[in-house]
Amino acid sequence: MNALMYCLKDKKYSWCYETTPQPRANNRVFFWPRGKVMGGSSSLNAMVYVRGHPYDYDRWEQEGAKGWSYADCLPYFKKAQTHQLGGDDYRGDSGPLYVSRGKWNNPLYHAFVDAGLQAGYQHTEDCNGFKQEGFGHFDMTIKNGVRCNASMAYIHPILSKYKNLKISTNSMATKVIVEGSKAVGVEYKQNDATKYARARKEVILCGGSINSPQLLLLSGIGNADELRKLGIPCAANLPGVGENLQDHLEVYIQYKCSKPVTLYKYQWKFPWNMVTTGLQWFITKSGAASTTHMEAGSFFRSSSKVAHPDIQIHFLPSVVIDHGQKMGTCHAFQGHSGTMRATSRGNLKLKSTNPFDSPLINPNYLQTEQDIVDFRACVRLTTEIFSQKAFDEFREEVLDKNLRLNSNDEIDSFVRSTSETAYHPCGTAKMGSENDKSAVVDSKCRVLGIDKLRVVDASIMPSILSGNLNAPVIMMAEKAADMILGVPPLPK
Repeated sequence: MNALMYCLKDKKYSWCYETTPQPRANNRVFFWPRGKVMGGSSSLNAMVYVRGHPYDYDRWEQEGAKGWSYADCLPYFKKAQTHQLGGDDYRGDSGPLYVSRGKWNNPLYHAFVDAGLQAGYQHTEDCNGFKQEGFGHFDMTIKNGVRCNASMAYIHPILSKYKNLKISTNSMATKVIVEGSKAVGVEYKQNDATKYARARKEVILCGGSINSPQLLLLSGIGNADELRKLGIPCAANLPGVGENLQDHLEVYIQYKCSKPVTLYKYQWKFPWNMVTTGLQWFITKSGAASTTHMEAGSFFRSSSKVAHPDIQIHFLPSVVIDHGQKMGTCHAFQGHSGTMRATSRGNLKLKSTNPFDSPLINPNYLQTEQDIVDFRACVRLTTEIFSQKAFDEFREEVLDKNLRLNSNDEIDSFVRSTSETAYHPCGTAKMGSENDKSAVVDSKCRVLGIDKLRVVDASIMPSILSGNLNAPVIMMAEKAADMILGVPPLPK
């Protein structure tokens, strides 16, 4: 059942990380959930399938990630995917990850796209295809009404097929075992017992943008001076480990809705609706519980000077409060609106040598003046879209009375006090050339200075993409798999 966001603050399923206080965001501490289950964060996310813009990948190659241009990556996006609408030049039709479109049964989706066109923006048939820019459908990782996470797509189908696959649950990796300059295994804790897994070929880290750099640092791979202060012997002096942290920040622009067409009716204050919706899903895998409800969205540019879209809106016929932990009090809708390519850079550092201590996470939100200026445009343009005629029959007052547009200071205050993470951390073990002193892995995902060790997850992204990160990470894993196997890359 696609219980959107309900598990984000449940420590059984999420790491429930928190950032350090953010000076440019009223010293707020931001909540950062990350998946603690099979499938990682793809088991908790909003199931929106977005690849980013082709220019993002071409930029990666310019930043030192040789062989990661869009032309190099597109074949692996297609390989990973089976799209509900079938294959074409951009979509796959035989991959393990199922991607579908919503049915757009709610009139608010049509109002959102119509409002975008009325505001002067384009329509796009497929934001993952030839043209990202515009308003239209968002794809979702849902198959027959059920979440299609990385575990369902890749692991469950082969559990009984491969005898050399062993999955150790309730386990915490505590250290990569390095002998000389070679990774030979992993130390881990399972139910309070310390265990070891020896590697016959390679060790591959896929812990994500928080856990992978944390494990590297605990293993003595990182900034030698900082490791020395913690008493950790240095196996490889790589100052870039934990640096270059990037994330998408967003604000929620919320309006009361004049018609009862939102998700407000699907909460326990209306038990009959909840019971019937649940039964419909359990029996037929259809109905309101079979979708993320983020079926429409947009990508557009903040100005004509920008080369490709730098603002994204996820439209939702409901409101999100406290990461989905609180219910709305009326019929309402919202746009999750955020800038796509922040210039601020943060970092991640060890709090202690205890692997079970969460690291110190500092995203440095809004640290640059450019990021502040970009968010002013983001807020103004988003409210302009919601003010269009298409929303006249639905739109009542703005729910957050702090949203005022009379001056830059008022917008800045709104952003500093209400912005939230879009759950897209990346870049903390960046890919780059061997001449780049901030690089952690090379273009084949191999950790520099340590043999037989790779990292394959969002931490190796050189820079953040213009969109959600789940689809790109799965593409990266497909591409890295060929590198690990030593087979030629798919033809461009």
